Amino acid sequence: MPCTAHSAHSTYAGLRVSLLTQHGKQHVLRSVLESGLGCQLVHTDGFDTDLLGTFTQDVARAGSQLEACRRKARIGMTLTDAAVGIASEGAFGPDPFAGLMPWNTEMVLWVDSRQGTEVTGLAQGPAQSMQNTVMTADELMRFANEALFPEHHLVLRPDHPEHPQIYKGLADANSLLAAFHAAQAVSPQGQVFVENDLRAFCNPTRQGLIRQAGEDLVRKLGSFCPHCQAPGYWLRKRESGRLCKACQKPTQLAVAELWSCPQCAHAERRPINAGQWAPPGQCDFCNP
Repeated sequence: MPCTAHSAHSTYAGLRVSLLTQHGKQHVLRSVLESGLGCQLVHTDGFDTDLLGTFTQDVARAGSQLEACRRKARIGMTLTDAAVGIASEGAFGPDPFAGLMPWNTEMVLWVDSRQGTEVTGLAQGPAQSMQNTVMTADELMRFANEALFPEHHLVLRPDHPEHPQIYKGLADANSLLAAFHAAQAVSPQGQVFVENDLRAFCNPTRQGLIRQAGEDLVRKLGSFCPHCQAPGYWLRKRESGRLCKACQKPTQLAVAELWSCPQCAHAERRPINAGQWAPPGQCDFCNP
C-alpha cells in the first residue's frame, strides 16, 4: 500500500494550483482535485494553447506529451502567480494490443516549483476517433451517427486530412451540413474528409479519460516516499517470473512490484503472490 504518513488534505489544503486550458478541462478536473486534495484550482485561459499543437495538425506539437504538459503548466503558473500548476495533454494512436482500434492516452502533470517535484497521472483506453471521406450528405449523416454526433463534435475539410481549410467544433446538424456544402464546393472531386473533434470539450469519451488521469494523479499525490517524504511514491513496474505449477519454469505472471520515488530515487521490491504457482494455462512453455 502507498505510504500515507501525511494526509493529502493536510498537505495541499488551500493550495492555489493553476490550470491553463481553453478547452473546458477545468470542468472535468476541478471536483477531482479539490475534493481529493483540498486545494484550490485556479483556471486561466490567458494563453492560446493551440499554439503548442493541435490534433488537426494545423499546428504540430513540438516535443513529447510530457514536454507539452510541462510547458502548459509553467505558462499557467506564470499567468496566475501560482507556485504549483497542473496541465493536461492527450495523445492518440492505435491500441497497444492489436493495433486495430483508435487509442487515447491522457496525462495530467503536477509541477511543484517549491519542491522541484513533478508527479504524473495517467489513463488510457479506446478513443472516440473515427474518420472517413464522404461525397453526399446522406453519407455524412450516417458517419455522424456512427461517430456519436452531436455529443461528440466533428471536423470537416475538403478532400483530405491535410487540407488547410478546416471546419472545427461542429455540434449540430445545420452547422454540419453547412460546413459540408462549403467544403464540398472547394473540392475538385466533391469529396469531404470528416473526423471526430478530439479537443476535450468536444469529446466526452476523452473527458472521461482526463478525469481518470486526474484521479490517478490524486492517488499518487497522496502517496509519500518513506525516505524523503516527497509525493508520488508509486508502482513503476511489475516483475514477471512466477513459476508454473506444472513445469516450474518462469511465466509472465508477476512475482513482485517495484516501487520508487521520483524525487530521491528510493526504491523497494515488494513480493506478491508469495508461494503461489502460476497455472499451466498461462505458461508459455506448457502452452507454446
